[in-house]
Amino acid sequence: MDNKVSIEIPPADLQAIKDAIAVLTAKLSPVLVALTNEQRKKRNKMGEASRPYVEKVVEYSISNPQFLPSFANVAELQADWKAYQELTPVYNALNQVNSNLNDTLLELGVDLMKFANAYYNQVKQGVKMDVPNAKPIEADLKVRYEQKARKKENGTES
Repeated sequence: MDNKVSIEIPPADLQAIKDAIAVLTAKLSPVLVALTNEQRKKRNKMGEASRPYVEKVVEYSISNPQFLPSFANVAELQADWKAYQELTPVYNALNQVNSNLNDTLLELGVDLMKFANAYYNQVKQGVKMDVPNAKPIEADLKVRYEQKARKKENGTES
């Protein structure tokens, strides 16, 4: 069987990773915002194409304050822009790690499912051949595929 990922993380390294995540969480949590999906949909988002535009507005608001709306707070605008610039590289770095972690977990899951399905198929063969202990193992393991079959019958898929 093709095992694409073979990883063994030393316990000290795993603890260091968990400690680093705890530091990130402790330092970022007080300043981060959590939005619902509905709130995210309603926002006028600033994408990559809008960054230069916003940067120019920040610069112009300082050099040409006569055009500021009466409700504008330039100090807050500058603080938001500074925070955006500081957090973007943090986001990019964490996004890369998260993407690679997600891919690694996916591949580990593929490896595990290949083995699990091969084992299950051997157990089913054992049931057909009346091998002792095969029946209770098959009964326990087949639950995973019975649930999937029921969902397909109901028009949904897992």
